[in-house]
Amino acid sequence: MAAFNLKINGVTKTVDVDPTTPLLWVLRDHLDMAGTKFGCGIAACGACTIHLNDTAMRACVLPVSAVGDQEVTTIEGLSEHGDHPVQKAWLEHDVPQCGYCQAGQIMTAAALLKENSNPSDDEIESAMNGNLCRCGTYTRIKAAVKTAAKNM
Repeated sequence: MAAFNLKINGVTKTVDVDPTTPLLWVLRDHLDMAGTKFGCGIAACGACTIHLNDTAMRACVLPVSAVGDQEVTTIEGLSEHGDHPVQKAWLEHDVPQCGYCQAGQIMTAAALLKENSNPSDDEIESAMNGNLCRCGTYTRIKAAVKTAAKNM
């Protein structure tokens, strides 16, 4: 066990965990932050996507020891009132269905738009590739990303 001071959503949190513990389980089991979802555990589905210094990362394979002093942003920290342009566009386009992928999809889209404020269809598809949606709302996801880009 080791103590880690993690900067999560602008707040420093201290956890005492095994250094190999994936950040996903630190967030969910030790910090009671359940917005980041478990999907596959092998970084193949994107449900656990968080931002590490504004870059989309899969928390299920990121050991807590690799975080260091980098800023972690979870879905809970994307916006204070759920009013980030991506979140608003998600509702406008009625993207959410079962909810399995939503946090990861939103976090991936937000990271894309922070890096590229006017992505092409191909750039959206490339960035969102690897975020699986069981309900198949990919067309609505792409439309929502375009709307969010216009509103950012």
